[in-house]
Amino acid sequence: MKTFIRFSLFIFISLFTTSIYAKKIVTEVVDYKWQNKVYKGFIAKPQKVTKATPAILVVHEWWGQTDYPRRRASQLAEMGYIAMAVDMYGNGAIADHPQTAGEFTKKVMSDSKNVLGIFNAALSTLRKVKGVDANKIAAIGYCFGGSVVQEIAKQGVDLKGVVSFHGGLVTPTSVRKGQVKAQMLILNGKSDSMVSQESIDSFKKQMSAAGVKYEFINYENALHGFTNSEATAKGKKFNIPIAYNKKADIQSWQKLTSFLQRIFK
Repeated sequence: MKTFIRFSLFIFISLFTTSIYAKKIVTEVVDYKWQNKVYKGFIAKPQKVTKATPAILVVHEWWGQTDYPRRRASQLAEMGYIAMAVDMYGNGAIADHPQTAGEFTKKVMSDSKNVLGIFNAALSTLRKVKGVDANKIAAIGYCFGGSVVQEIAKQGVDLKGVVSFHGGLVTPTSVRKGQVKAQMLILNGKSDSMVSQESIDSFKKQMSAAGVKYEFINYENALHGFTNSEATAKGKKFNIPIAYNKKADIQSWQKLTSFLQRIFK
């Protein structure tokens, strides 16, 4: 009972302080290109940007750039950052079935150069947004997007940090010593059947051997997709092991918040 009360109080304080300090924001959709294909970026930023501001790329789940990554980008803007929800599929494509999502994902992740090219096109677009501090940029990703930000970190993209929420740990590029510039934060659901213990052990071993500065956190009773409030309904609809976990969602967002504050000092 005491644990429940403490957690409820934590939620109340988090929501209360967020509502007090939330900034008014503006949003817009911008186009960027990679290999003659058009991609749709969603930019959210404070209404008034008076100084060079840290920026964050938000990479979507395997469903595509739905409202979910856009909401996360808007949340970050309310916190004072400039954020851009990335489109990794092109033309704002959204999958309405796991089979389609899997096909989209495979097409992108099968070629590490393709992943890097699309991401860098988005990064270049974000850098040009008025008010962005080009020396303070990070990337976060969910599910498929979590794998993407890990992959681009392994490829040596110059970012302050990357954060993976329930992302797969196996990506096309093997980590090499001295290659990763970004600090890495991996937020994983302990009950995520899509992330094996073997892949976790291998990930940690490789990161440590390469001297990467990283932190790995497991959230108890959290399945794949634990940050998305729509995950439970989709899991039931398509009979796939994904579900929302409110406690893990709140705790992982708080972890992200402190991580961003630290890397952007």
